[in-house]
Amino acid sequence: MTPVRFRDLLAAEWIKLWSLRSTRWLLGLGTLAIVAFAVQSSLDAYNGWPGFTAMEKARFNPLTEAFSGLTATMLMIGGGSVGALTIVGEYATGLIRTTLTAVPARHHVVAAKLTVVGAVMLVTGALVSAATFGVSQAIMSGRGIAVPPGDPGVLRVLAANALLAPVSALVGTGIGALVRHTAAAVVTVCAALVIVPTFFQPTVHQWLNDLYALVPFYVWRTCLGLPQLRDDPALPTVAGSWTVFALWPLAAAVLTFLVVHRRDV
Repeated sequence: MTPVRFRDLLAAEWIKLWSLRSTRWLLGLGTLAIVAFAVQSSLDAYNGWPGFTAMEKARFNPLTEAFSGLTATMLMIGGGSVGALTIVGEYATGLIRTTLTAVPARHHVVAAKLTVVGAVMLVTGALVSAATFGVSQAIMSGRGIAVPPGDPGVLRVLAANALLAPVSALVGTGIGALVRHTAAAVVTVCAALVIVPTFFQPTVHQWLNDLYALVPFYVWRTCLGLPQLRDDPALPTVAGSWTVFALWPLAAAVLTFLVVHRRDV
């Protein structure tokens, strides 16, 4: 039997990803909704700016009009759902049996799937981050309060915003491989990535702060998503936050490899 080339597996996973209607709906409408929300939020700030108090103007952060906690939630749920449905859909339709019959080397199949999902969601996240920043700052410039990409912390925020999508998607793939049920996988993704972390707040107990600092949404909200970091030892550090962003998809990839390798189809 002629060995299957990895690029052929990538092509097959690309076709399978876009054959899912959920992929097109989630990425297409989701991206438009997020950009539309950034436009609306920026217009509200633009129109309300003359009525802001001096303190409100001093504390105003134009980046929050581009990408807020709600926007991040939408992106993480969408990305995580795409990742979960990519693998759950294959098990639900029975296509996984055909795939693994044609390519018995399961780790190659998983590697190709993770590569395609991660790459597609990285591009999606980058487009969302750039688009929301661009439209919001174009609106804010009318009041002279826009921030350029070169301002301190802005590029870090834009990169963190973009990476929320692939991180969530790969975590969703791991959850989907483990759960193998569409509704349960999506609910688990939402709970793990967004719902539970929204209740986390800095406390006087450092061990709890250290625990919270292991969650992607929490470290984005309290560190990576802020252009100016708050001087608080209870909050995550930039280096630690980037480490969390790297370890979650890595752990999810290992989980996906182990589950697909050990469990029957």
